Amino acid sequence: GIAVEVEEQHMNIVTGLSGSGPAYLYYVMEAMMQAAVEGGLTKEDARDLTVQTVLGAAEMVRLTQEEPAELRRKVTSPGGTTQAALDVMNTHHVNKTIVSAVHRAAERSQEMEHQIGREIE
Repeated sequence: GIAVEVEEQHMNIVTGLSGSGPAYLYYVMEAMMQAAVEGGLTKEDARDLTVQTVLGAAEMVRLTQEEPAELRRKVTSPGGTTQAALDVMNTHHVNKTIVSAVHRAAERSQEMEHQIGREIE
């Protein structure tokens, strides 16, 4: 991994992003694997394909230094399968839900910080 130095005032959002972040990705991976199994793949194949998809996407962001939104646009053909899937995600406000979840985790981090502070006093 890497170390990123942030000001103390940003620690709660860092917790919401990278402290809780692995669970968000696992959650998405669970859903992808579920869909693959429902579509007839074995659990093993669903897992392998999902893991490679996530690793490949992360590696593209890391290596190209392009924004995820730009990479998404590059792999989304108008009227294609990816666009159809993204349309469903947009209908269900997946982006807004993820943003809200990260902020809620940051808020909870702050609540826990205050609770611990009161217990120490």
